[in-house]
Amino acid sequence: MTKDFSQNRTLQILKDAATRKYGVLAAIAYNIEQLTALVRAAEAKRSPLIIQLFPSTLKQLPTLAFAAAAAVTQASVPISLHIDHAQDVDHIREIIATIPVDSVMVDMSHYDMAENLEKTKILAKECHDKGIAVEAESGRINGGEDGIADTGDLEALFTTPEDVDNFLAAGIDILAPSIGNLHGDYGPAGPAPGQLHFDRLESINKQINNRVHIALHGTNDFSPEIMRKCIDNGALKLNVNKLLLEVWNEHLRKHAAGTPLVTLLDDGMQILQKETEKFMDICGSSGKA
Repeated sequence: MTKDFSQNRTLQILKDAATRKYGVLAAIAYNIEQLTALVRAAEAKRSPLIIQLFPSTLKQLPTLAFAAAAAVTQASVPISLHIDHAQDVDHIREIIATIPVDSVMVDMSHYDMAENLEKTKILAKECHDKGIAVEAESGRINGGEDGIADTGDLEALFTTPEDVDNFLAAGIDILAPSIGNLHGDYGPAGPAPGQLHFDRLESINKQINNRVHIALHGTNDFSPEIMRKCIDNGALKLNVNKLLLEVWNEHLRKHAAGTPLVTLLDDGMQILQKETEKFMDICGSSGKA
């Protein structure tokens, strides 16, 4: 029997965001220092937060998920733990059996549509039986980044109204549409004019009519204005990776050779915390917890 989702942390966070019209950062962490900075930012800003880990990180640093799960339960603001872009069926089953996660992105977009939908439907049921919410990608978002298998020669596919209906029928809780967004970098100027189809996002939001929530992937190089426009057109869960973490990466590149390790990490966490706080303000989640 599918569990009652009234206590699912990810869905509680997104439901409040939908009701009060703001966006929530779903932030990737690759290590304990980044995790710590993200949580400190959420508490400092009194903001909800979704912590995201890639399946590759679960294998590289097996204890990080349990540190994140502890942060979720100990934080003074609403935080949830999400596994992003889980692309291997067996690993997904291992994750939901062994790690206290709140939600999983079941990413079968590297299969053709029929197989994508069938696998998504089966895995959504298995996740729901454990009280775990499910995100899926409709269409196909092009590109790749650290932690995600590149789509390679597969063509990017925009989300259609039929895609939306099919994925809702598969039983998902969060929909990640393809509207011209891409995994990886757009370039220093950000997305080109017209690259992001805000009208498509708005139409998808109207079509789902609050039955599921919308996640937006591919936010590298987004300006505050683009981020807010995405939120205004229905995106609630804003997946962020390099958008936040580049300040951390730049700090390490500049100072690793001549700075004691403890100081390097302390300074890096403060820098990342401030960047995260800035985007919480941009998304409108500050003060909402």
